[in-house]
Amino acid sequence: MQFVAVIVAALASFAFGALWYGMLSRPWMAASGVRVGPDGRPQNGSNPTPYLVALVAMILVAGMLRHILATSGITTAGAGLISGLGVGAFFITPWIALNNAYTMRPLSLTAIDGGYAIIGCGLMGLILGLF
Repeated sequence: MQFVAVIVAALASFAFGALWYGMLSRPWMAASGVRVGPDGRPQNGSNPTPYLVALVAMILVAGMLRHILATSGITTAGAGLISGLGVGAFFITPWIALNNAYTMRPLSLTAIDGGYAIIGCGLMGLILGLF
């Protein structure tokens, strides 16, 4: 059953990412430097590789978050939500900030990607806490 919880949590966060980056696509593309075509869409938009990597990454994050919650004795949706938000805010977002700082990326990129990490991990924690 925990395997199913991990997959559901990963898929939920992945779907949220589609919504998040759909709403913030223009500022994200500008901040990240993604090349766009004449239609204003990313030139590599038809390449499935980034989406497959993202899905695998979400499964890995959800799996590790489930492990952290289980070993910490966290068994409720509320505690899972708070823990997930904490992982996104205090583990993943600082690492994104570090990488973006070294590559001289705009702070807005860190805010967009960090916001996704925080909310996406919170969503994962909420779902894992429900199982």
